[in-house]
Amino acid sequence: MRLALYSGIILACGYTCLTPALAADPTGDWRVADGVANIRVAQCNGSMWGAVSWEKTPGGRDQNNPDVSKKNRPTLGMAILIDMKKKADADQWEGQVYNAKDGQLYASTITPAGGDQLEIKGCVLGFLCGGETWTRVGPPIPSSPANSMAKGTPKTTGAAPRMAATAAPAAPKSTGASAKPGQKGAADPVGDICLLPEIAGFAH
Repeated sequence: MRLALYSGIILACGYTCLTPALAADPTGDWRVADGVANIRVAQCNGSMWGAVSWEKTPGGRDQNNPDVSKKNRPTLGMAILIDMKKKADADQWEGQVYNAKDGQLYASTITPAGGDQLEIKGCVLGFLCGGETWTRVGPPIPSSPANSMAKGTPKTTGAAPRMAATAAPAAPKSTGASAKPGQKGAADPVGDICLLPEIAGFAH
């Protein structure tokens, strides 16, 4: 069964010739097979997380979530890869993936395949596994200074740290859209995903 992951990104050039040293780094912005969103992957408090950083169709809502209180939450900034831990014996991370098309969580792995592809696999109760391959469109992201915030240290005043520049496209602006934690600049409405409440709050 092919897992229909919520995903997508506009193709950008310049990242197909990354050095071997970056080959095992899953961080950065990725284009996923169905072309509906960018997924930004970063290390937050020792785990890999991925969140929607751009949408082909702005204004998406998590309407298939079985939790009624979440059906109206924006999909922009929503966590897709959740608390993924590195396996000791492989360049692979294990955790959960959220599939917004059916509102379900699946046991999942992410595995870098060279410097410009990321293999995503998910299984239901250990079987009926499927997946897809994402294509890199943004460079790896340095470990976020926000990690210390996730551990409960006092927050410093001033602007939130900006992540490394990515090739995420400037999505059409939605009227009345509010800034999210980590936002800096209209072209990058999500910014550092480690500052998003859903991710930062997980570590507390």
